[in-house]
Parts: sequence; C-alpha cells; structure tokens
Amino acid sequence: MTSPNRPAQTTEEFDVVVVGGGPAGSTVASAVALKGHRVLLLEQQTFPRYQIGESLLPSTVHGVCRILGVEEEVARAGFKPKRGGTFRWGRNRDPWQFSFALSPRLADPTSYAYQVERSRFDQILLDNARRLGVDVREGCRVKDVLADEERVRGVEWTGADGASRQARARYVVDASGNGSRIHGEVGGKRTYSDFFRNIAVFGYFAGGARLPAPNDGNIFCAAFEEGWLWYIPLRDDLTSVGAVVSRENAADIQRDPEAAWRRLIDACPEVRDLLTGVPRATETPYDQVRVRKDWSYWKSRLWRPGMVLVGDAACFVDPVLSSGVHLATYGALLAARSLNSGLAGAVDEARLFEEFETRYRHEYGLFHEFLVSFYDMHQDERSYFWKARKVTRLGTTELESFVELVGGLASGDSSLGGDGQAGARVAEAASDFDRAVGRLPDSDGLRNPLYESTTFREVFREGTVLQERGLLGGPLEDETPVRPGGLVASEDGLTWVAG
Repeated sequence: MTSPNRPAQTTEEFDVVVVGGGPAGSTVASAVALKGHRVLLLEQQTFPRYQIGESLLPSTVHGVCRILGVEEEVARAGFKPKRGGTFRWGRNRDPWQFSFALSPRLADPTSYAYQVERSRFDQILLDNARRLGVDVREGCRVKDVLADEERVRGVEWTGADGASRQARARYVVDASGNGSRIHGEVGGKRTYSDFFRNIAVFGYFAGGARLPAPNDGNIFCAAFEEGWLWYIPLRDDLTSVGAVVSRENAADIQRDPEAAWRRLIDACPEVRDLLTGVPRATETPYDQVRVRKDWSYWKSRLWRPGMVLVGDAACFVDPVLSSGVHLATYGALLAARSLNSGLAGAVDEARLFEEFETRYRHEYGLFHEFLVSFYDMHQDERSYFWKARKVTRLGTTELESFVELVGGLASGDSSLGGDGQAGARVAEAASDFDRAVGRLPDSDGLRNPLYESTTFREVFREGTVLQERGLLGGPLEDETPVRPGGLVASEDGLTWVAG
C-alpha cells in the first residue's frame, strides 16, 4: 500500500476513480457522471479489445442500458437478437427452450436480449461514459491504492510514458476484472467454489447452422458426458463455441487447445452436427482457440471506506445462464447508487454500502444457488463430470461458505442456519425446475411453465425489476427493502432513498 504522502509527478482530484473500462466500470462511471460528479476512468488496455461473455440478458439491454441512455445505440449496432435459450440438459434427450416472453411480468416489446461481440459492445458503453463527462484514459495501469488508516484516498497509476501519477478521490471503484491487482485492499479473501471449478476452451467458426426461427438467435447449451458446450450465433458468419469441462482435463487442454476443443465438439453430436463443413474463423481476434479457468468465486468483503468492488473483481459464477454481464452491470448500478448518495451526504456511508453489499450478495447468491440446482437436475450416471456435480457431492465446507455468503438471503429464508438445510433446499430447487421443464411439451403457448417454477422466477426477478425501471421509470410493484431498515432505489435508479 502506498503512503498518501508519497510524492508523484502529477496529482489530480476527482470525486470517483474507476479502475477498469469493461461493462462494470463503464456502468458505474456513467451512472455517477449522470449525477454531475467528476469521474476518472483508468483502463489498462486500448479499446476495442477482445473479451468473452457474449450472451446478454434483457435486464442489461432494457434496464441498465436504458438508464444510462445508451439503449438505442446498442439497438442500432446490429447485434443478433436473442429471445431466450435452448438447452439439451436434464432427463429428456430432446432440446427444450426457454423464452424471455410469456413471463407474467415481462413486457413482450422488451422480451429479448442480444448476442454481442464484446469488443463492439464494450466500446459503445465506454464511449457513452465519455459523452456523459467521464474522463476516460486508456493504456493506463493502476499500480496501487493510496490509503491511510481511515480510508482509501485514491490510486497511483502510470500512463504510456511510464511516468507515475496520482489521482485522489472520495471513492475508488475496482472494476478491473478477475485479474485485479488491488481487490485485496478491501480486505477479506476470495472463496473459490469447488463445485464450479471447471476449465473452458473456446473458439469461433465462420458460420454454422441456426435453430429454427424465431429462436435462431438463442444461445444453445448442450450437456454431454464430459461437461457442456455453448453455441452462440454472433453473426450469420460467426459462431462462438466453447466447452466447459472438469479441471482434471486441464493438462490435455493446455497441451493442445485446438485439438482438445475439436475433440470435445465431436463428442457432443447436438453441437457437432450444427458445424458440419463449417471452417474455423480466420478474422482477428476470432482466429484463436483460448483457454480460461472457469472458476466461480466470491469475496468475503466487497467494500471498505473509500473503496468498492464490482464485476469480476468482486465475484464470478458459472456462465451457463449468461449471467456474467448482468451481474457486472447490476452490481455496478448498485455501487453507483451508494456512491451518488455518499457524495451527496444524504445517508450514512456505512448504511449505503451495506445496502450495496447485501443486494449484490443476494443477486449473486440467487444465481449460484440456481446454477447448483441446474447442474444437479442433469442425469448422466456414466459421467464423472456430472456425478461429481450432484448436490450430494457438494462438500460441507462449500455449503457452509455459501450459507455464510448469502446469510439466507438467496432463498429469502433468514432463519437458514446450516449446510444441511442449504443442501436440502438446493435439491428441492433442482426437482422444482426439473418438473417445470417436464411440463414444457404440454404448454399451450400462452404461458411459460418455467416461470411457474419458484426457483426460476426468483432468479430472474431483480432483472425484471431493472427492465421495468428502464421501460416504465419504476417497478410495477412498490419496491420493498431486502432487510429491515434497508433502502430502495430512487425514481431514476441512480441513488438510494429510505424504504
């Protein structure tokens, strides 16, 4: 940690310094700038840059993007519309669909998202931050935070010229991703999930077959013996394909990523047959096969006075439900509400950031719990991968950590007291969702049985509230605090007010 009195060539003053220019960083910077505050955003890379995480949820498109004033520009970008998801997952060998439409709360005009090239999508968000007055500087590396015993006071950073500079601010936001060098400054530790400690190998094809309309833009996720595959139609001539498999496969994948990727695709006929005769993409940056540790984790602390974590600096969860950008932008919006209210001096700082952390953990916990149950519902008695990811194999230590993480909030059960209850609840959630999937073939087309699942409905509830706020200026129902004495969002969604 750098002494706050250490000399530097240049020192500047801001209200907020944001480290990282991805969706989380751009969102929090834009939302704070919208309230008239001085924001500096420091991004290590130069945009456009490649990033994975290409499948969005409607909450980001029609909720966060609309609040930030960038929804129309995203719509004009020509990204592939996504109306839901298609899965070969569970007991039934036949693929099944879930649609964003036919939700009892989700308006049909906004019941879609996009499959995006992240280099273009992230550039749109970053440019929007510039338009809103954020001082965006690319090619800048944050070396350390400036702090004293009371709080974080700013950052030390270097630009392309290598000169050391300081930026002082009331608040620092770490949105610099899973490779963050400074997340440890808030204290606490990262807890990694053994249940989701997988590895992903992925690349791109120059085309590929599409599902029948109107589901031709759906993400297709197919479980197979060694794990699961994603198939994302980005353009007519570009498809993202990745395999998520056990970490025990890491050595084989690292030795020859492309050979392993091809072998895993061939092992899943549902995806292999969509790519018959289709060549690999050759355009940059889609001409590489990449490997990533697909490990889910969360931080035991998300803030300290003067500093807050958002996006992958705070947490990450398995990507099968396309929740990555949603969690990043949702967490960033929560943080912006606390920052804006703190800068206005409207509410005690501790209360503001406890609200941020409670809600962020709540949303992460919902997705984490549902994903455990989603994995549990898949039946494959022959597969090491799937047998090892049954709720009955979920270790006591991990369940205890999860109970501590969410404090019962994920299920709304504040009396949750132990890993035994958590395991039973997750098993019931798996059965509940499995029953809903089983009702899909008998659906009348006027309703979606998946939304009749308590588990499914709850995990998408907050995203739906975000969309209602973006589309209608507020949720259809009065918002209530998530805990006694808690706060709720203001009408514009940018600050906190008493509940």
